[in-house]
Amino acid sequence: MTASSRLGVGIIGAGRVGPVIGAALAGAGHALTGVTAGSDRERVDAVIPGVPVLDADEVVRRSELVVIAVPHDELGPLVSGLAELGAWQVGQLVLHTDPGHGLDVLAPAAARGAIPLAVHPAIAFTGSTLDLRQLAGAYAAVTAPAAVLPIGQALAVELGCEPVVVADADRPAYGEAIATATQFAASIVQQSAALLEDAGVPAPGRFLSTLVHSTVERALTEAGRGATPDDELL
Repeated sequence: MTASSRLGVGIIGAGRVGPVIGAALAGAGHALTGVTAGSDRERVDAVIPGVPVLDADEVVRRSELVVIAVPHDELGPLVSGLAELGAWQVGQLVLHTDPGHGLDVLAPAAARGAIPLAVHPAIAFTGSTLDLRQLAGAYAAVTAPAAVLPIGQALAVELGCEPVVVADADRPAYGEAIATATQFAASIVQQSAALLEDAGVPAPGRFLSTLVHSTVERALTEAGRGATPDDELL
């Protein structure tokens, strides 16, 4: 089986990530077999209209590629629970999108003959079709057994991303890096906006927009050449 083949793709997780991944893969020519239920069906229908809503075990039964996009702490119990039901199939591709987990979390599926893949697109998902444009040109961290690494890389490309291989042993450090970049940035912006509001500055979000974007661009440039902000003072 190769990623260039037309696959039946099932989505477990109807939050911000899963439906967008499904839409991207559908755009690459794959067929969506089903998606699990979510709290915002209208949003999901806007991203992947007409896809059947199924229980997780039925999604697995119908699919050659299962994409799992659920919260970090739910991933392990979900994979194990489906293994206990005998849901996983020999030769089936099972891909999770969590940045902090590697392949170990998919071990119950792999023990039953499924092929484990971890592919994390490095974008901040909104859960809308706008994310499809974000995926184009973004990077995706790919972790997979050596024999099937090309499949993981090909799927990342089909999402619109440039694949970057991250070793399984390095996946926790990668996950920490992603969490630091996203959570810290959001927290700082929120704190700054609250202080500006207290200072009587109208529309603090718009006020900070150019400053934050230019600061981030500068920091990214400095990181790319190995510089630190203090270097410019030397």
